[in-house]
Amino acid sequence: MLPGRLGLETARIPHADRHGLLWLSRGALTVRDGTLRFERENPADAQSPLESGQYGIPFQTLSMILLGPGSTVSHDALRLMARHGTALVAVGEDGVRCYTAPPLLPDSSETARRQMRAWGDAGGSRITIARRMYAMRLGELVPHADIDILRGIEGARMRQTYKNLAQRYDIPWRGRRYDRNRPLTADIPNQAINHASVAVTSAAVIAVTSVGAIPQLGFIHEHSGDAFALDIADLYRDTILLPAAFQAAKEVMANPKLDIERQARRTTGGMLRSQRVISKMIDSIKKLFEDVRLDGASPVVFSGEEEGGVS
Repeated sequence: MLPGRLGLETARIPHADRHGLLWLSRGALTVRDGTLRFERENPADAQSPLESGQYGIPFQTLSMILLGPGSTVSHDALRLMARHGTALVAVGEDGVRCYTAPPLLPDSSETARRQMRAWGDAGGSRITIARRMYAMRLGELVPHADIDILRGIEGARMRQTYKNLAQRYDIPWRGRRYDRNRPLTADIPNQAINHASVAVTSAAVIAVTSVGAIPQLGFIHEHSGDAFALDIADLYRDTILLPAAFQAAKEVMANPKLDIERQARRTTGGMLRSQRVISKMIDSIKKLFEDVRLDGASPVVFSGEEEGGVS
């Protein structure tokens, strides 16, 4: 084998020194002359603005490549990325689906260990993280340390948020109703919320995967295999999920020929992309655990917060 043909002699660059995520779609991810390349044969379109041609990919300086629809990947490309710790995730348009994420994650377990340490302290740190999540959503740190009370406060505010957004988008609203066994029986606004929720949760799965957090260990959601991703998705429920859902519902109610699932997915995807939501989700995850101690001391020490109340 020629030295450097696959770049195997080069040491990995730590993820802390890399530049995050790269989105690619509608092309072929291959290896040419020891370099990862992305080749497009079709002209640029709205979904993928890249012109036709070959693009060298600086994979050693990336943490993850998100490969969208209409793309293929070669065995050599997978092998090269695996050798250098660059993860590959197959996603839907704009990250509204996460189809597969191989277990090739950041080179440090720090985020996962911080999450596990906080989650394992059920009487203190776990509820503190939950309170921090609610504070991110509600704009204030509520002075309660009972998860059921927090859920009740959040539920009451969400009911008002639904009414306010329905009024803003001028659509009828008869309350949040969802029959998991018969999802198509819901009205158009509720169907739109369901589809937008799937899209935002998929974006959260990408964010959780990219930082090496543990998706099963949620602080508000508990039983789902994606419990922590659901926690992160909820941080953007008021600002992304619901506005996208109500906008899609309004468009479909004005034009019944439109498909509600497709409209909600595309509307949500556009907001995810334009507002760089996945990057913000990654920052939110890091912020949640930034004060979790790993040195054997008290698991969580949050500045500005006193136990049992708010400073």
